[in-house]
Amino acid sequence: MKLEQALEEQYEERGNDHVGSSSDTPLREDAFVLSDEEKIERIQKSVREIMLTLGLDLDDDSLKGTPKRVAKMYVQEIFGGLHPDRKPKSSTFDNKYKYGEMLVEKNIVVYSTCEHHLLPIVGRAHIAYISNGTVVGLSKMNRIVDYFAKRPQVQERMNIQIVKELQKVLETKDVACVIDAKHLCVNSRGIRDIDSSTVTAEYGGKFKDEATRREFLDYINLDTEF
Repeated sequence: MKLEQALEEQYEERGNDHVGSSSDTPLREDAFVLSDEEKIERIQKSVREIMLTLGLDLDDDSLKGTPKRVAKMYVQEIFGGLHPDRKPKSSTFDNKYKYGEMLVEKNIVVYSTCEHHLLPIVGRAHIAYISNGTVVGLSKMNRIVDYFAKRPQVQERMNIQIVKELQKVLETKDVACVIDAKHLCVNSRGIRDIDSSTVTAEYGGKFKDEATRREFLDYINLDTEF
């Protein structure tokens, strides 16, 4: 079965009124009370305890710096998208050239983390929108993907968050996003299927129309067979 057919069948099953259980990342109200430095200190202690419990010798030159490295990576890098202050500013511009067709940005690299096992999600995002009078810089779409990817994630939620943010920025419902990614919680553990990937799609506005969806999928050339 071609990917295009699979995505359209998925869309038909969900229907026009599909609403996920939550498109927001689950955060406590006090999520940002601690400073980055305080979070790093706490996480460092926790990672150290985990490593000691596993029986590792933290006096070894190769391991003794690992707890701090992991803590800094969590706070400043792979989970940096949790903090709203890090959301990219997305300036828009008037569509002075009156471009009325869909604009597609494809093959945006996705590096995220599965919130169930804290293992990597690696893949590509493909985004399209139809201008409602404004356009956004191309790199801003990449930055929006990166922002929502840098947090513990579920791929379906990430897909929805990207579309909702672009709809807000562009002031139009006519936004679509397809993500095709490998989940290392499947590829490297459990069933250990290194070839499988997960495809999710979110269509807004005109992209709910079958012909527009087909045009978008043709643009990104996702003709891989399952």
